[in-house]
Amino acid sequence: MSATGAPLGHDRVVIAHGGGGELMGRLIREHLVPPLRNERLAGLADGAVMSWPGGDLVLTTDSYVVTPLEFPGGDIGRLAVAGTVNDLAVMGATPIALSLALILEEGLPLDLLDRIIKSVATTAHEAGVEVVTGDTKVIERRTTPALSVKGEQPGAAAPQEGLFVNTAGVGRRRPGVRLDLRRVEPGDVILVNGGIAEHGLAVMSVRSGIEFESVLRSDVVPLNGLIAAVLDSGADVKFMRDATRGGIAGVLADISEGCARTVEVHEARVPLSRTARHAAEMLGLDPLTVANEGKCVFVVAEKDAARVLGACHAHALGADAAAIGRVVDRSPPLVELVTRVGGRRVVQRPYGEELPRIC
Repeated sequence: MSATGAPLGHDRVVIAHGGGGELMGRLIREHLVPPLRNERLAGLADGAVMSWPGGDLVLTTDSYVVTPLEFPGGDIGRLAVAGTVNDLAVMGATPIALSLALILEEGLPLDLLDRIIKSVATTAHEAGVEVVTGDTKVIERRTTPALSVKGEQPGAAAPQEGLFVNTAGVGRRRPGVRLDLRRVEPGDVILVNGGIAEHGLAVMSVRSGIEFESVLRSDVVPLNGLIAAVLDSGADVKFMRDATRGGIAGVLADISEGCARTVEVHEARVPLSRTARHAAEMLGLDPLTVANEGKCVFVVAEKDAARVLGACHAHALGADAAAIGRVVDRSPPLVELVTRVGGRRVVQRPYGEELPRIC
């Protein structure tokens, strides 16, 4: 233990503080929120809702430090645009515009920068948003060279230098959207729009030099079109969140804590490709805790579950959508997984140290 009573080494910032698990939550709750506390920040949502003439606006921001900068299925530029668009969309907003701030490390190849900025432009066009402002800084070389993968072959890594990205986004909140964990009640259904863990496993497989018969690709994609289709269905969507750092385990823990009820999930119903399952086993990871960049968890009224599934299945990004569990009136509040063999185990929010930085 340190002199402050914190676990040894945790009287200073450690890598695990950025993993999206319990340790990161403590950092935010104990060190960042108290001096800044205000009504909009207190909810610690994916964005802030601000009253504005003509309709509410939603503001969000995020930073991206992924290694390698390019990986099967995406790159840091696509990740930054999709991640910010998705944070707006799960707040019930229609994304409008983004900012783009770049911190370039000395030695970054300009052809790599060109590829990433082209990816930013392509992904923004795909999401229907514009990059309307930005900033660029160059810093001295100070980190271990990252890996960049040209093309899609996991084994074709070559040393490159660093690039860090910050994006902010603004969107217009859709009228009539009522997203609030306090509305969640027993019987509500938990859904996810497709196979989980693909982003984190793709990035970590490249780092580890692991190859599979089927190339494991990141699922990084803007979800605003899919989410708009779900909301347009007229279903009573009570909560939604993109399952990034901490995976769906982190989102399910947030749901259980926010509504003070147990979330029961069936392992056999959770979409997971054979390749992703194999990769998770090789890397010693629980797929529930691995990051996604194209998956949204929805909580909907039981009567509307079929409607949401229909809207997802009609969209290219929801073809493998599934209802994976429900909220139950059981204490104490926790996330419980019904395993494939009929057993039960508690799903805990990952602590942080076991979560490599992948976004």
